[in-house]
Amino acid sequence: MTRINYAAMMAMTALMVGHQGLAMAQMPAQQPDAKSFKLGKLDIVVLHDAQFVKPNDGKMFGLGHSPAEVADLLKAAGAPTDTITLSVDALLVKSDKRVVLIDTGVGGALQDSLAKAGVKPDDVTEILITHSHPDHIGGLVKDGKLAFRNASIRMSEAEWDFAQANKDAADIVKVIADQVKPFEAGSEVAPGITSVGLAGHTPGHVGYQIKSGNERLFDIGDTAHSSIISLARPDWGMAFDADKPQGEENRAKTLGMLAKDHELIFAPHFPFPGVGHIEADGDHFKWVPSDQPR
Repeated sequence: MTRINYAAMMAMTALMVGHQGLAMAQMPAQQPDAKSFKLGKLDIVVLHDAQFVKPNDGKMFGLGHSPAEVADLLKAAGAPTDTITLSVDALLVKSDKRVVLIDTGVGGALQDSLAKAGVKPDDVTEILITHSHPDHIGGLVKDGKLAFRNASIRMSEAEWDFAQANKDAADIVKVIADQVKPFEAGSEVAPGITSVGLAGHTPGHVGYQIKSGNERLFDIGDTAHSSIISLARPDWGMAFDADKPQGEENRAKTLGMLAKDHELIFAPHFPFPGVGHIEADGDHFKWVPSDQPR
């Protein structure tokens, strides 16, 4: 990643923080929710943290395309055409010996959602971070202290380097630094959980492949944000991708692979609970939610 790209990414992260602060101010109190299902011998719980409603103004989705073009995609899917709604969710993976949390949202309703799942913050043994945007690491800190005192915090080496260089993440980085254990993308980070490099959104962005027996679930992180726009036009630029060409390439490649393999995925910004399948739909893709989480 060049210094110029880092500088651009820092500016984009600051913009993201501003957008999210505005969105939270305009939203009612976030409602906790938890939906669970089995994956082999593992207990999986999707935890709701927050929900953002963004204007369809050409500043986030469809860069280089008009809001009218984006509105056409939204209308075809039966969604409002003037706004774009994104959920913010996290994933809990429970085994006999470990309680693994993947991402922590902005710190909205996450703690209450954990309580609905019967889990206390001190029960969490590991936290896996897909990337260091504030809507994925914000819940690591509560009242200036570690929100999960007993958990190691894992993120890719490239992402930890990026987070430490990001002045907008300095307050969080200072609190979590002693708990962070970086890894090389592609390595197994917990029993049955392997990191998958998905760079483009941020320098060290990863997903997590979760396996138990013959069953698999792939947390794709922010490879795709909108279950409508990102799938209908994966080649359209996304404002929060650090390297937009790489982000677009990774999005198209990953979606194509998922449609071919028909693998179960979790997408933290798709409509809650964000578990389902990617299917080919002509020259693009569509989202098919699973009825498994309840």
